[in-house]
Amino acid sequence: MRVRGVPFVVVAGSMSCLALGCGTVSSLPEGQVAGRMPRKTPAAAQAPAAAPAAVDPMALATRLQAIQPAWPATRRSATFRPRLLNCTMLKCVALTFDDGPGKLTRRLLDDLAARQAKATFFVVGRMIEADGPDTLRRMVAEGHELGNHTWDHPSLPSLSRAGVKSQMVRTQKAVSAAVGVKMQIMRPPYGATNDSVAVSMRDLGLAQILWNVDTVDWRDRNPAVVFKRAVKAPPGSIVLMHDIHKTTVEAVPPMLDALLAKGYTFVTVSELYGKAPAPGGRYTKR
Repeated sequence: MRVRGVPFVVVAGSMSCLALGCGTVSSLPEGQVAGRMPRKTPAAAQAPAAAPAAVDPMALATRLQAIQPAWPATRRSATFRPRLLNCTMLKCVALTFDDGPGKLTRRLLDDLAARQAKATFFVVGRMIEADGPDTLRRMVAEGHELGNHTWDHPSLPSLSRAGVKSQMVRTQKAVSAAVGVKMQIMRPPYGATNDSVAVSMRDLGLAQILWNVDTVDWRDRNPAVVFKRAVKAPPGSIVLMHDIHKTTVEAVPPMLDALLAKGYTFVTVSELYGKAPAPGGRYTKR
């Protein structure tokens, strides 16, 4: 269904759907943040590569077992630290996944790990509550960035300022309790935002991350269609996908390989800009 009767500003493309409806959006100005020192693109990213080796489940389990005992003792709020990449010189693309974590997210993480690709996950509080902390711990351990996607996916412009704060703070606390990370970015459900939401996000220290490439994977549950849309992303893009859909997860491996063949570097949102984007600002691409 469409979000009606509420004036809001949104970004171009369709919107994420956590078992909810979707609507239409219009373009927004993007933020501008300087990049950092460049890092040489790996040789493997210059030409088509052979199919990557499968992730060794035993090696992964051993690595995670070594990491996880330390998590309960982690009580301070760490912030995400981007790698030193200069996306003004590299062909960077930020792959983003909304609405998880869910039962398919671990398979997606396997595919990303096999290609050493980093992504950003905009997580929903009630999904964290249902899934438990282990998936988030793996995301953080493997260098992915976490973003706040509210507690239960409402349209933020339809809420009071107190309601918006509750949605965001509750999810911030859930992530902090699981992994000790203070998220610095968020994505408004459906891409729906307005000036009041922007002020709330500024007060909470969260940048609003939208997108310029929408795979419309919530509607078109076809891996080939999702693949076709994603691989057209120009450098500097933020690509919208959802890790709760099996067809999207199936589209990711060939999509990664195709973009690697074009010389792309897979970065998190903060790495795309060189540092955490400014709180309250709206960002659609670099």
